Amino acid sequence: MMAKFSGGCLCGAVRYESEMDPVVAGHCHCNDCRRSSGTGHCSHLGLPEPGFRVSGALRFYDAPADSGNIVSRGFCPTCGSPIYSTNSAMRGMIFLRASSLDDPEVFKPQMVVYTKRAPSWDAIAGGLPSFEAMPQHPG
Repeated sequence: MMAKFSGGCLCGAVRYESEMDPVVAGHCHCNDCRRSSGTGHCSHLGLPEPGFRVSGALRFYDAPADSGNIVSRGFCPTCGSPIYSTNSAMRGMIFLRASSLDDPEVFKPQMVVYTKRAPSWDAIAGGLPSFEAMPQHPG
């Protein structure tokens, strides 16, 4: 596989490569993203699962999101670094944590979601389309 980008966890036990470009990227202020990130938002890249390969073991935590969909969050069982999540409403897609990228410049944010949950102290640079909740995708 010819990787377009790669990344991994803090301790190096989990590594990944993707041969697919992200189809969406953005920041999320929902309660779950805030709590799982340790700050005011998470930054994610959404990409098709085919063409994404992980080496090393991940542990998963499944829980309902604000939307009611089940989100499965994968993290390194050794160091706890979050790597990616899946959403039961978006089968075949993974949502990769931008913080896990080897090259952080791969992340090109396109939107900000759940702005109604954003804490006042976590302002994201303006100019991006912003939504109070998760926008509906066509289809």
